[in-house]
Amino acid sequence: TAFFEHNGVNFNAIFRAIIKDIRHLKLVEGASTLTQQLVKTMLLSRKKSFLRKIKEVMLSLRLESVLSKEEILERYLNEVYFGRGYYGIKAAALGYFKKDLWELNLKEIAMLVGLPRAPSFYDPTRHLKHSLSRANQVINRMYKLGWINESQKIEAINFIPTIYKQSRTQNIAPYAVDTAIKELQKQIPDLKTGGYKINLTIDYTAQQIAKEALNYGYNKIIKRDKKIHNSNKSKVKTLNGAIVVLENKSGKIIALVGGVDYKKSPFNRVIQSFRQPGSAVKPFIYQIALNLGYSTISPLVDISKTFAYKYKSKLKKWSPSNYERDFKGLIPLNEALIHSRNLATINLVTEVGIDIVYRNLIKFGFDRTIPYDLSITLGSFSISPIKLAELYSIFSNYGIKVKPYIIDSIVNKNGEIINYEPTKKYILSKEQAYLMTSILKDVVNRGTGVRAKINGLEIAGKTGTTNKNIDAWFCGYTPQYEAIVWFGNDDNKPMNWFETGGRSAAPVFRYFFRHYLTFHPEMKRVFEVPNGVEVYYYDNYKVYTTKTSPLPSFKDSQFNSNKNIEIF
Repeated sequence: TAFFEHNGVNFNAIFRAIIKDIRHLKLVEGASTLTQQLVKTMLLSRKKSFLRKIKEVMLSLRLESVLSKEEILERYLNEVYFGRGYYGIKAAALGYFKKDLWELNLKEIAMLVGLPRAPSFYDPTRHLKHSLSRANQVINRMYKLGWINESQKIEAINFIPTIYKQSRTQNIAPYAVDTAIKELQKQIPDLKTGGYKINLTIDYTAQQIAKEALNYGYNKIIKRDKKIHNSNKSKVKTLNGAIVVLENKSGKIIALVGGVDYKKSPFNRVIQSFRQPGSAVKPFIYQIALNLGYSTISPLVDISKTFAYKYKSKLKKWSPSNYERDFKGLIPLNEALIHSRNLATINLVTEVGIDIVYRNLIKFGFDRTIPYDLSITLGSFSISPIKLAELYSIFSNYGIKVKPYIIDSIVNKNGEIINYEPTKKYILSKEQAYLMTSILKDVVNRGTGVRAKINGLEIAGKTGTTNKNIDAWFCGYTPQYEAIVWFGNDDNKPMNWFETGGRSAAPVFRYFFRHYLTFHPEMKRVFEVPNGVEVYYYDNYKVYTTKTSPLPSFKDSQFNSNKNIEIF
């Protein structure tokens, strides 16, 4: 009742709080009215200071002069936090009781009213006894004020409601919801109080499977570590991972899991984490070569080189090597990428020119902060999984880059709908893009990504492993969907030497699509070959070419000339 009697500020309570603060020589008590709490929540920070308190008092007095008590109470109940990710009393009613506001009985209303004071302490899913006790206090107070009669009081006190332990941000798609909220808060200031209905692009089935898949991969890495290390010497003490899945054509995100356990760490590694991609950058470098006229089997030089450079006025040497510690001499372009040969890639970049490679990577959409030197060849720069997903859509969507998005539509309180549409950008022809897909299919069929292979489903993809096994990636796509998987330690320390993209991340991709196929057997399974692409056989393997990147002259080629070439 005091709320309806004061003018927005309880000066007696503030005076008592000031005396207490002076005694403790710090701010220990706030004495905020409901109006002040609303002002603090909507307009001010939670930092405790005398200046903020003065602002809070002045704004509360002003608010009371503009709005009625009922209007202030309405805004408070629509804005205040009720625990478990519920903002606003309507969301709390649906969350705790699975009821709309008009369906609540007196006891349920009293429980909700008591929550904002201490949402965690009075959380009925964890502390039902405290929540019921607080609600009974509210009911007894209502009886003393004459707002309810004795029979209503007894009935309400004796009633124990059914509580549902659910949360829109912890049990369904917490990282996805967080992503949407952070994005929309920039566009809609009254997001939490304006009565909006937000529809996400998330497919609930895909989200659940993605979460299971990530945990499957995580547990495998932990198990391998335990076989060779005790807990003190573990190489994966801060191990975590991320997966994002999207539609190739639209960029709609159907699953987003930013970590293995949201409760332990809500940090969203899909969006907020920036890690080195390693060899996952190579397809873009090879695509540049294909666009310049190289064919899928142009010969590349796979030999060792030592590069001299100056660092802080000191002469340094860099001697890169292949993961296998061997050399192939001359190797076809596709084989170099299929087996992720570092030396062949470095020699390709020196042949094409670092300036040309850099400019074209920027055109693809890479950040201008990427290094302007040969280290770019091995992915020695930072990028987020969501950005890598956008870049890989160039291949999965036949040359047209799509921006991943998670908000499908917004409905305001008036029923007006705002639909979100795909954002697309033409990068290269579908024929040229398919040349890369043809190579990346073999990466999965017989290369570093073989652990992602699924019988009956064509998959293209590339593994990525950074120096000292700090990061492990698999970036892949089917004819309909694309998925980016990442694992690594949050503190950037190396994992075990055997934790590569092919071993750690590729099986997660396989787990996801094997299980998703059981729910969607109608999924498109075969890549379409554009009309402008020609198919040949070389060394018992299919070879694809276009008019802009013809096959080299086999008569003059340094490959085995006794192999027959047949037009398919």
